[in-house]
Amino acid sequence: MTTTVPIPDGWPGTEARARAVQEELRARLVRDETGPPPGTGHVTGVDVAYDDGRDLVAAAAVVLDAATLGVVAEATAVGRVAFPYVPGLLAFRELPAVLAALEALPVPPGLVVCDGYGLAHPRRFGLACHLGVLTGLPTVGVAKNPFAFTYDDPAAPRGSTAPLRADGEEVGRALRTRDGVKPVFVSAGHRVTLDNACAHALALTPAYRLPETTRRADALCRRALREAGGAGAVSAAAGGSAR
Repeated sequence: MTTTVPIPDGWPGTEARARAVQEELRARLVRDETGPPPGTGHVTGVDVAYDDGRDLVAAAAVVLDAATLGVVAEATAVGRVAFPYVPGLLAFRELPAVLAALEALPVPPGLVVCDGYGLAHPRRFGLACHLGVLTGLPTVGVAKNPFAFTYDDPAAPRGSTAPLRADGEEVGRALRTRDGVKPVFVSAGHRVTLDNACAHALALTPAYRLPETTRRADALCRRALREAGGAGAVSAAAGGSAR
């Protein structure tokens, strides 16, 4: 099921307003809840893809059974890009479509895994934080790249971690999900601790570097974008930009 998404009334249209919204919403972050245990209930991946030539964004939400990683439900949403490309403000480009895809799901999403960042963000309010505050759902960010944060390379075995630091603060962790393979970069979003976020990331990577949630949502949003209007140039959202 694909939903067509308009840009919401009152959506920020300038960098200054978007940063002000981040500051306002950041005060509502919940950081002292552990979050659901890995392997229980539902876990949902969200991701987006862009067609820059047509100024379109497609979002996908894919619900998995957390115990089996089988698909329970999925939904997509396609709309106009809602904000210019500005690192650190990419949530404002993606959220209208992501929210619409989540709202179209026929089952509760449970924990939501974003292909991007949570607290590992220049203003400590990345996509996972923003989405969590707006929906009230527990959220985590699992990014492909560390953006501008520093870290030491984790040990080679799967499950090894190293702190992701900004100004001396641990804002996330580099997590090795496959032996000897480049780590992913995990950060807490809303209503989940960093320890639990890492445990979820490991539970969602039984065979590949990236979580099953992200892999499935990535494939689905690309397909939705192709089906939305012919053969445009489809590009995934950049996992190395602060989202």
